[in-house]
Order: sequence, then structure tokens, then C-alpha cells
Amino acid sequence: MNPEENRKDLEPETDGTETEGPGAEPAAAEAAEEAVPEEAGQIPEKPPLLAAAEAKAAEYLAMAQRVQADFENFRRRNESVRADSFAEGKRDVAAAMLPVLDNLERAADAAQGSQDEALKSGVDLVLKQMNDVYQKLGVTAIDRAGEKFDPNLENAILQGAPEEGEPGTVCQVLQKGYMMGEKVLRHAMVKVVPE
Repeated sequence: MNPEENRKDLEPETDGTETEGPGAEPAAAEAAEEAVPEEAGQIPEKPPLLAAAEAKAAEYLAMAQRVQADFENFRRRNESVRADSFAEGKRDVAAAMLPVLDNLERAADAAQGSQDEALKSGVDLVLKQMNDVYQKLGVTAIDRAGEKFDPNLENAILQGAPEEGEPGTVCQVLQKGYMMGEKVLRHAMVKVVPE
């Protein structure tokens, strides 16, 4: 046997590329460069399932935000409707009780001629309580005798004589009107001097 053949048997087989020695470094560097993407910092494209899941998540988030905004609008609108309904109910009750107030005022006037002091003080007390309740509710009387006639606040049902006042003014209030805030509960019935 030839000694050179023995040496070949002992040496490991290679694929023809040198792994050691001065020529080995460029080959390893080329292999490493092939493993790295061509552009540095380039992120590989997302898998289709991940992209679809992210799109669904964004869609659900947008839907949840719309539902939340719709609910907030509904809550605000409902609160406004509730407040308006409550105010309307207070106005209706106050308007319904106006004839009772009128009758109490008539009873107080009639009791002034009575000899019964208990009757006078009782009717006056009830009238005072009724006026206090109306004051708490913000109800004010429309009693504008001597002022310029305002059709938004008063109904003219009689014409006065020229000597009763200046033309176009209220010369007598026949029945008081009432307002609650800016809303008229009942227009005043008045006598007006013609212009």
C-alpha cells in the first residue's frame, strides 16, 4: 500500500469547499450573507392568518367604539328628554292648580267682610301656603296694569275708554296670568285702552 493512500483514508472527506485555512473565511461569509435578507431592517411579510386576525380586531374595535358613542348619545338624549318631560309635568300641575289659587283669592276677599277671625286667618294661611309653593316652583303672576299691552302675555277681552289711560295700555287686569320661567301658564285677561 502506498503511504499517500493511507493518508487519504485518514483525512475526512469534504464536499470540495475548504472549511479551514486562508480560503475558508470568504466562503462562510457568503453563506451568512445569503441567510440575511437583502435590505437591512426589512421585516418579513406577515402570515395571512395574522393579517386577517389583525384586520378583524381593528374592525371589532371600531364597531365597539361606534356602539359606545351611540350609547353615550342615547344617554344624553334620554337625559334631556327626561328633564324636559319633568319640567312639562311641573308646568301642567301648576297650570291645573291655578283655578284653586283664584278661588282662594276670592275666598280671602270674601272673608275680609266676615266677623269670624278664625275664618279670615285660616283662608289667609292657606292662600299664603299656596303662594309659597308657587314661588318655590318659580311661578310668577302677570299683572301689568298701566303698561303697554303685550299679546304674548295678555289676552285683551275688553276695550277701555280713552280717559282710562294712554292708548294701547292695559287699564285693568280682570284675571291675573301666570308664568313659570319663560313659559306662560295662563295669559292674563285684560281691558285695554284702544289706540
